[in-house]
Amino acid sequence: MPADPTRSLALLWRRAERATRRGNDLSVDRIVTAAVELADADGLAAVTMRSVAARLEVGTMSLYTHVPGKPELEVLMLDRACGEGTDEPDAPAWRARLERVAHRDWDRYHRHPWLLEVATRRPPFGPNVVAKYQQDLRAMDGTTLTPAERNAVLMTLASYVHGAARASVEAARTERESGITEREWWAAHRPYVEWAEDPSGTGDREADHWFAFEFGLARILDGLDAFVGRTG
Repeated sequence: MPADPTRSLALLWRRAERATRRGNDLSVDRIVTAAVELADADGLAAVTMRSVAARLEVGTMSLYTHVPGKPELEVLMLDRACGEGTDEPDAPAWRARLERVAHRDWDRYHRHPWLLEVATRRPPFGPNVVAKYQQDLRAMDGTTLTPAERNAVLMTLASYVHGAARASVEAARTERESGITEREWWAAHRPYVEWAEDPSGTGDREADHWFAFEFGLARILDGLDAFVGRTG
């Protein structure tokens, strides 16, 4: 069930925070911190109101005083993650600034792989989501792109980074769960296919996925560079 946007927005902007009982320092921020730690360690499926309460050593029902349920909790977790790294200084040129936007998102997905499972089709605009979006838009200051074109650039970049990060994260999970490295996997196929010297790269999963990500990002920015040049 999707999160209720009215309740989620009130929580995100802390307009629904209730006064805690004396002797109980439970808060929305503590609940979100515990949920993010659980998700980082064991995935989004590990995050339930019961598991978060256990981590905080409180009764499950006490969480509902602050957060209505897991859908709203996921929205809060997403907003928390979007607040990371937004205070970095800007680069002087728009292309370098957009590279930084893409790199920050790539790093965020690898720090918090569960973000790939959170529905982001219509995320409620919490304070960190808004701040990130505004900062990302400013990356294109100095160009002649219209507001609609800037938004389209961010959507294009976001989709690309999401897909590339998903491939990288899933490859890492497969390697971890199977106990077989990328190099070993290709070596097992070599006797059966003559091109199985790993045509994708070096056999180093992390290095190869990073290279593919950087290569694709550069081609996207090349195309945008040409478009910006044509428009002014």
